[in-house]
Amino acid sequence: MIKELQVKNFKSWQDTGRLRLAPLTGLFGTNSSGKTSILQLLLMMKQTVESTDRRRVLYTGDSNSIVDLGTFHDLIYAHDINLPLEVLISWNLPKTREVKDPEHEDQNLFEIKDLQFNVEIKEEDGSPTVKKFSYFFDNNKFGMQIKSKKDEYDLISETEYILKKQVGKSWPLPAPIKFYGFPDEVSGRYTNVGFLSDIVFELEGLLGRTAYLGPLREYPKRIYTWAGDAPSDVGRRGELAVAAMLAAKDKDKYIPPGRKKRRIWQLEEMIAHWLQEMGIIHSFTLKRIESRKDYEVKVKKTEHSPEVLITDVGFGASQVLPVLVMCYYVPEGSVLLLEQPELHLHPLAQCWLADVFIDAIKNRKVQIIVESHSEHFVRRLQRRIAEKAIDVGQTALYFCKMENSRSVIEKLDVDMLGDIKNWPEDFFGNEMGELTAKTEAAMGQQMRNNE
Repeated sequence: MIKELQVKNFKSWQDTGRLRLAPLTGLFGTNSSGKTSILQLLLMMKQTVESTDRRRVLYTGDSNSIVDLGTFHDLIYAHDINLPLEVLISWNLPKTREVKDPEHEDQNLFEIKDLQFNVEIKEEDGSPTVKKFSYFFDNNKFGMQIKSKKDEYDLISETEYILKKQVGKSWPLPAPIKFYGFPDEVSGRYTNVGFLSDIVFELEGLLGRTAYLGPLREYPKRIYTWAGDAPSDVGRRGELAVAAMLAAKDKDKYIPPGRKKRRIWQLEEMIAHWLQEMGIIHSFTLKRIESRKDYEVKVKKTEHSPEVLITDVGFGASQVLPVLVMCYYVPEGSVLLLEQPELHLHPLAQCWLADVFIDAIKNRKVQIIVESHSEHFVRRLQRRIAEKAIDVGQTALYFCKMENSRSVIEKLDVDMLGDIKNWPEDFFGNEMGELTAKTEAAMGQQMRNNE
């Protein structure tokens, strides 16, 4: 789980400050206030890790990638390429990483439970260049920093552990792999740094476990074709949601009962449960068309209504389906990035989204970072905090806005009763002002009618 994140000089963010991220983190605010940019930063890091080009420092994207941020000039704050892009991210490891001592294989050199990664990237000669990066854990720091001569680097080592150089190996180190990796030459120069690849693997694992669902999800289809593939998530537009459900069904995959001690459910049953709770449809099933690899999603709007295709009911069912599948399909320990999951949902269903997310973080140990405009979602979350359904420490809510052409962020102070002590002015509009204006208009109209 990501514990902290700080970004400097990225898009509209001069400096986010160090943000505490919780199992359920909410980003709220006005349009174009920088909320989505925070998610985009993580997505850019993810797609860079997954890129096959080891020499490309940042894969900013194209039309086929998760996110397309253009050039370094486009993404740097105020388009000032003299500024460095700086990122800090710290996270809990899924399990303790035991690093063996290369000189005493029966002993552990390090036992790593948490990691912090810092990187500084700046444009040099028209391309992004890593100025320095480092990994920090238990008062140990390892990384690389550029020398005065471009493309030559020094190893950063701040630790009680003594690094041993190979005899006669004194040539300069080349540039890092992408923005975070130690080149092979490091192991060629030092005899006892094999553990550095283990540390790098943990960052790659974190970003590899990150899944994203965008706000614009695909329209439902009358027929879905499935050839037996098992996608890693539901796709950025939810286009793989049905394939994910079919893969889970084919593998007889069940949702563990978790802390609620409910019975073990299949994924399809879990999705049907939440759709019914939300009041969207009564039930749904995946049905195979005989002798074909094609499937239909059939739903019943009420208990006694006939089954119809998902294309023939309200748009909300197909739009929330990928959100639900994502929460219960991705592996435990995943980080879910969700943009406006409440789109096309009526107010009560938006409330229930908070319950879905609470259930997922508690019973599936996923982390959810959601960007939203939904007041109903926030109100239900406040209620659940007051009811002790979720501990206030398991949440982190932020409000973003623009000030002097830059994004600023404020952490909402939520107490144990679910009250927000520093509720921003006009957070979700001026409800009292609207009611007052309506009353005054109605009274004026009545007075005119009585003249």
